[in-house]
Amino acid sequence: MNALVITNGTATRMAVIAARTGSELMAGAKAMMIESLKHKLRTGVAHFIFQKKNGELREMFATTNPSLVKRHINGRGVSRELYATTAVFDCELGEWRSFRWESIVKVF
Repeated sequence: MNALVITNGTATRMAVIAARTGSELMAGAKAMMIESLKHKLRTGVAHFIFQKKNGELREMFATTNPSLVKRHINGRGVSRELYATTAVFDCELGEWRSFRWESIVKVF
């Protein structure tokens, strides 16, 4: 298993989650889950569950690995980061989707 590194971004994310949830323990666990998911997305296909904006749970197999998605990038889109979301390529649908990092429920 790869070691997870707490970066400045991870520490900031932990502080924001702790402020929103009132739980430093929850913040640490959620931030580490997010870092694990980011690594899995970059290196291959990640399997995870997140809560959609409407409250539904959604299971997804997705990636951001450039070698897996390069033929699906056209460079004309607006960065999802402007909307506080992250774009990933849904391997089952064959389309780009987005979600909020804080909505992650489980990473397999």
